[in-house]
Amino acid sequence: MQDILKVIILSVVSEIVLFVLAKLMGNKEISQLSMFDYVIGITIGSIAAEMATALESDYMQPLVAMVVYAIIAIIISLVCEKSLKARRFIYGDSLVLLNNGKLYRKNFKTAKLDLTEFLVQCRVNGYFNLSDIKTAIWETNGKISFLPKSTNRPTTPTDFDITPQPASMDVTLIADGRILHENLQACGHDEMWLQKQLVSQGFEKPEQIFLATLDNQDNLSIYENNDLQSSHDFFE
Repeated sequence: MQDILKVIILSVVSEIVLFVLAKLMGNKEISQLSMFDYVIGITIGSIAAEMATALESDYMQPLVAMVVYAIIAIIISLVCEKSLKARRFIYGDSLVLLNNGKLYRKNFKTAKLDLTEFLVQCRVNGYFNLSDIKTAIWETNGKISFLPKSTNRPTTPTDFDITPQPASMDVTLIADGRILHENLQACGHDEMWLQKQLVSQGFEKPEQIFLATLDNQDNLSIYENNDLQSSHDFFE
């Protein structure tokens, strides 16, 4: 029982230490991690697991090791911010894979990317024909950036000399049948105004609504609260 209690305490401590170290090293999504960051993360995680189960050994040793790895990662991050050469050495360079209809085979080898995987990534990003792509670049985080040809890119309001209304996020006023009073007040409205809007769209109570949002033009969008389930699979 005493050993189990010790494991619980050490697990909680290691989790707290991991959280603090992750905050110090900076938050990144998995897809944004460089190979160096990935290795550091795995190593620190392994040490934390060892620390959590250190029943007989000294738990301070893995704790110190975790801190040392984190300090190294922070120092390297600071050095890379100041030095372009260090950044390229640690994180590598971006590589041009395709440009103006020409594939760069040596860059494929440097990126350790085979042609099949490249074509898969093209399709995943919506390019089923390489002739639609002007430039494809292998980024240091392992992702591929695509620049479409100007004739194939989506049109924008600028192409038609149009100035659209500024974009803004919709504000949630009702969620799961509950009125979010702070959001309602922030929009400059009260519950009486909201009730009138609901009645005008055929609803009597907020409980009838799964989600209600308000845009910057004061247009209220309501999604009814029901237990309906789509029985048809559109992707069969």
